Amino acid sequence: MTLTSKVTAGEPSDIVYPRRNYPQIVASILVLLVLALIARAIFSNDNFQWDVVREYFFSASILDGLWMTIKLTIVAVFIGSVLGIPLAVMRQSANPTVRYFAFGYVWFFRGTPLLVQLVFWFNIALLFPTLTVKVPFGPTLFSEQTNTLVTPLIAAVLALGLNQAAYTAEIVRAGLISVDKGQTEAAAAIGMTKIQTLRKIVLPQAMRVIIPPLASETINMLKVTSLVSVISLGDLLYSAQAIYQANYKVIPLLLVASIWYLLLVTVLSVGQYYLERHFSRGYQALRKPLNEDPAMTEPGR
Repeated sequence: MTLTSKVTAGEPSDIVYPRRNYPQIVASILVLLVLALIARAIFSNDNFQWDVVREYFFSASILDGLWMTIKLTIVAVFIGSVLGIPLAVMRQSANPTVRYFAFGYVWFFRGTPLLVQLVFWFNIALLFPTLTVKVPFGPTLFSEQTNTLVTPLIAAVLALGLNQAAYTAEIVRAGLISVDKGQTEAAAAIGMTKIQTLRKIVLPQAMRVIIPPLASETINMLKVTSLVSVISLGDLLYSAQAIYQANYKVIPLLLVASIWYLLLVTVLSVGQYYLERHFSRGYQALRKPLNEDPAMTEPGR
């Protein structure tokens, strides 16, 4: 005797629903509650004096300080890039003298506080009262009082730019060593010089690694320009301080400066996002699995 059974195909009897994640729901409610309490504390507290914030937000003094902050950031990052790239290449040099010089530069400027460097350049006249350029054992070509040449603006540019160069050098060096050595060997095999290899092969590939930390350093430089207020240079923070020292509206003026810094950082962050996406396009394409290619999933493939 043989037993047989017939199985008929049909719709699945069980439907799987996603489980509610109650801890996440509770956490979200708590976060929203905290944000609501913070917003209420900020906007219902008359001591913030938001009317004063609105009054001075677009004042001429604040906008002048804002422009000075932007200029200092641009110049410092430019100097840092112009000096940092050669320093990064020097760190990779086979010549020990060149390599140790670059290492010493990075060691010194990263090892001393930026505020100390800023005050040092501002007081450089105490060491060298007069700056003189002359032909060795010959006539003097140029001579000027140091205080005349090294103004607060020049002192700020020197301190910020030279300090930024040390950090840029390490960022670029990290990008250079991330490129496979086979790339440089292949370039040498086809007769490219070291400069051509660096410019056309290594740096374009290293940019994927360089851009994120360099953009972060640019954002950081934007904020640390506020240190120049200690040498009475009219940046954004100094302008806010000058106003609240006259009208004693300390908190509203600090809020004005803080909001402008946040806006500038937001703009730089958006730019960083698009730069990272641009330089990572080829890399992401290489990492894309073959099974994600529509052509590989067609019938008969």
